Amino acid sequence: MLTADSDSVLRLVEIEGRGRALVASQPLKAGQIILRDSPIVVYSAFPLVKSRSSASYCDNCFRTLSSSSVNVMACPSCSHHRFCSPNCLTVATASSHSPWVCQALSRLRDCPSLVSQPLERQVQAWFLIAAYNLALVSPSDFQVLLSLQGQNSPSDAPTVQFLHSLISSVCPPPSLSITIELTAALLAKDKLNAFGLMEPISLQQDGQRSVRAYGIYPKASFFNHDCLPNACRFDYLDSAPDRNTDFIVRMIHDVPQGREICLSYFPVNLNYSTRQKRLAEDYGFTCDCDRCKVEANWSDNEAEDVNDNGNIEEEEDEGEEIMDEDSDEQMGSDLEHGAEGGEADFPHAYFFVRYMCNRDNCGGTLAPLPPSGDAPSKVLECNVCGNLKNEDDE
Repeated sequence: MLTADSDSVLRLVEIEGRGRALVASQPLKAGQIILRDSPIVVYSAFPLVKSRSSASYCDNCFRTLSSSSVNVMACPSCSHHRFCSPNCLTVATASSHSPWVCQALSRLRDCPSLVSQPLERQVQAWFLIAAYNLALVSPSDFQVLLSLQGQNSPSDAPTVQFLHSLISSVCPPPSLSITIELTAALLAKDKLNAFGLMEPISLQQDGQRSVRAYGIYPKASFFNHDCLPNACRFDYLDSAPDRNTDFIVRMIHDVPQGREICLSYFPVNLNYSTRQKRLAEDYGFTCDCDRCKVEANWSDNEAEDVNDNGNIEEEEDEGEEIMDEDSDEQMGSDLEHGAEGGEADFPHAYFFVRYMCNRDNCGGTLAPLPPSGDAPSKVLECNVCGNLKNEDDE
């Protein structure tokens, strides 16, 4: 499932207690692109009945639509969905917005029992329509989707029953037999593997960014979580000239061969209790990474001392204890050499200083731009707001 490029730098392994994981098959450099992944399914994060904000995006590639563009095209069948160009409309008609999808979404919008549901339920309906359509237009990709890990719980049963009954009666997919077991399995895959594609940071409200769409990225689904990741993902929805729903994974710092490569499933500046709650509710596990082992021993007051930009504000003596008595010289060496002595030796307070974006209400992670030859880049890019920071300016 890994591409030729990723095959040369990443290896899929089984790690006891963590399941499938991606590890470095060779030493990796800061800023190195280790994966470019394309989604097999992309679906809207907005209500079925469109608001002004949801109408601002292409219904195929989710690029921001320009109000002055003459290329914006409406679906000729429903006029409800809009596309950024004639080409995007043509592609969508043969894939994500097939005639059945167009008809199914039109019928679901006319269902009071669904449009009155919470947004989460409507987004799950978007996903199921996209997933069943995938089975029709690309059976091989549908099998890839089914091969991903999923997470079900007894509390999901009413949702599964409601959505399965609704779609089966209102808009059953042609030439595809859907069962309640299949619906449950698909929703379980979605719950564990969907990545959010965010709205522009300029549209955030009260420091919070909304999701404009979700995508299932089969290769990236193998990345495990760490609260101090060594890689992070970038998407360029509005700036990439093509394949704009792809996302790119770059190394934050150097790592040696054999090291597991991890992403953070949410902003790194969340405190310990919030991280553990999110992971338990959304992914079904408790994190025991090196950072969590340290912060689990903090008092409630210490836990609140990580501010919105990820800066740690402990008293000096507490900070020295948290650093595990590493000297300033050793910490600087760890940063310079990418923590090659081991993740536990990588002082996480320094991670916040060097790799957290300091823009207000951003919460993004910084990674160097791809290196030029053997020379590492001194320019770091934020994976949320896109701001660039030069190391020489520190």
